[in-house]
Amino acid sequence: MRTRPTARAAQYAALLAYLIFLAFPFLWLLSTAFKPPRELGSLHPTWIPRHPTLANFRQAFDEQPLLHAALNSLLAALGAAVIAVLIATPMAYVMARHRTRLARAASGWVVVSQAFPFVLIIIPLFLVLKRLRLIDSLAGLTLVYVVWSLPFALWMLVGYVRAVPVELEEAAAVDGAGRLRTLVSVTAPLLAPGIAATALFAFVTAWNEFFFALVLLKSPGNQTLPVVLTHFIGAEGVADLGPLAAAAFLATLPSLVVFALLQRRITGGLIAGAVKS
Repeated sequence: MRTRPTARAAQYAALLAYLIFLAFPFLWLLSTAFKPPRELGSLHPTWIPRHPTLANFRQAFDEQPLLHAALNSLLAALGAAVIAVLIATPMAYVMARHRTRLARAASGWVVVSQAFPFVLIIIPLFLVLKRLRLIDSLAGLTLVYVVWSLPFALWMLVGYVRAVPVELEEAAAVDGAGRLRTLVSVTAPLLAPGIAATALFAFVTAWNEFFFALVLLKSPGNQTLPVVLTHFIGAEGVADLGPLAAAAFLATLPSLVVFALLQRRITGGLIAGAVKS
């Protein structure tokens, strides 16, 4: 009993250090976005800008089409999240409830597919999209994001499906519900936290993705926000730090908003207490 307060204090200290570690880049980015050029070049940087300004934000919007690029990223990310969830949910249900050799092989594919680096698949992927005439299009990029996020989304949902008590589905079958009706009316509502977490993962992955967008999109009007952010870096590698920080800060906001909207679904225990012991 004497060691419990010490252990709890150590846990809180470790958690605080971890939160500081996570928050440091975002806070420094926010501070940089509001600093005037003189403070950005100072040899003694400060956390809080002495003379905060919005000039960096105005310059960022004047130099690059941030709103249009953000719209492109939003369309690709939302499309990838919705399609990945719609495909992964029934697949996860089959893999979790029917543990056949095919299901085990699919689970192995999910694990192995995550080990492939982007560079290894970009050339065959480019050739496939070229044959489908989807190069330099948001539809082709969305398809790539769906394929890339689907294995991990499937792996996530399999665990959530297995956590749903089988007794609920058996009770639905006794009442005359078929497999599809059981999945839609019984299992899917209980999977809401898992579906929300999977959708958030797919959205954030697509929103922040850079490599595929850089290779597959050539027209300036189709470029996504991560690609446009690189335009603030000159040919000699010198970054326009103030506008870049302002644009990068705005680019992080959608992910934070989506997470804030879905956090209750993610942390909610809708399955708890569904079956009486």
